[in-house]
Amino acid sequence: MSWKSLDDMDVAGNRVLVRVDINVPVENGHVTDATRIERIVPTVADILAKGGKPMLLAHFGRPKGKVTPEMSLAQILPALEAALGRKVQLLETLEAAEALNADAWEADVLLLENIRFYPGEEANDIAFARRLAALGDVYCNDAFSAAHRAHASTEALARLLPACAGRLMQAELSALEAALSNPERPVGAVVGGAKVSTKIELLENLVNRLDVLVIGGGMANTFLAALGANLGKSLQEPDFFGTAKDIMAQADKAGCRVILPVDGMVATEFAPGADHVVVPLGAGTVLDPDQMVLDAGPASIEAVRLAFEGLKTLIWNGPLGAFEIAPFDTATVAAARAAATQTRDGTLISVAGGGDTVAALNQAGVADDFTYISTAGGAFLEWMEGKTLPGVAALEG
Repeated sequence: MSWKSLDDMDVAGNRVLVRVDINVPVENGHVTDATRIERIVPTVADILAKGGKPMLLAHFGRPKGKVTPEMSLAQILPALEAALGRKVQLLETLEAAEALNADAWEADVLLLENIRFYPGEEANDIAFARRLAALGDVYCNDAFSAAHRAHASTEALARLLPACAGRLMQAELSALEAALSNPERPVGAVVGGAKVSTKIELLENLVNRLDVLVIGGGMANTFLAALGANLGKSLQEPDFFGTAKDIMAQADKAGCRVILPVDGMVATEFAPGADHVVVPLGAGTVLDPDQMVLDAGPASIEAVRLAFEGLKTLIWNGPLGAFEIAPFDTATVAAARAAATQTRDGTLISVAGGGDTVAALNQAGVADDFTYISTAGGAFLEWMEGKTLPGVAALEG
């Protein structure tokens, strides 16, 4: 690991600019899920304990370089203060931050208003980054979820000050490096979700790194149809049948075993408690025109469970079926619980990420049992795709 952590930095008496991601859901002026806020607490608390003076840099929404009152961080302030257990002073403008006296730095945790109110942020403007850099002595990036963006507060700023990863960023990078860069083998992955088209680069990267790849959800239909299955009105992408075949051929060449559903829960409507039947799935499957596959069946679940037993490391991204509606959450829940049991037993390192993935694991009641769950959406996927993340690369410079 060529990036530094807070353990490598002298923050005592220094002003620390901390890039955080507190872009949380808000309804009627109230935060409805404070998970991202809670996850930055260890970094801020550590900086304070070491005698540092933190100023938080954060975005909220997509104001596109304009001051947009409904995207003010003011509405997040109560939840932030509650999580940190201390007062947070909101600085409404960059000019206000530049005019701070020493007493203000000593008194509170400081929070600069939405960094995306400034056009220089998303433009990664060096002049804007220099204005930010003049506010601090040390830069700490704790926003892995924004690390795939080359913005002033994630990339340019890191090259202007002594820079390190915060505790959340450190945890994310350590977990992902353990899962993909230098994993305990055998290593496998669950990749699910609706469409192959959104995960082509992910699959192409993973098949060259994995021993086992479990493909589920609507995207599994595209693979099965590419092999010759007629899946009625199941969600599938005919334009990507060729891509699916190429990925399977690439996996075979790389020695990665691909596991597709061998049976499925089939219904004529997508509704809670819909009547359904379990049918075998394979190249010769022919469903009625009004039928659709909505979840993997019991034989598929058992195949996945057995595959997990042979793994030391598991990466999970995406559900195995239409988990939002019972009973079509059966496969996702069963597989998640199998992975969680092995993780608790100490035989499996399990790392998961992606919005639907987190929701599915919470639904299965096993989120706390996985080794690590990433709250980063796009950054988690781009890392898994093998891409360089500008915010991480800047820390390594």
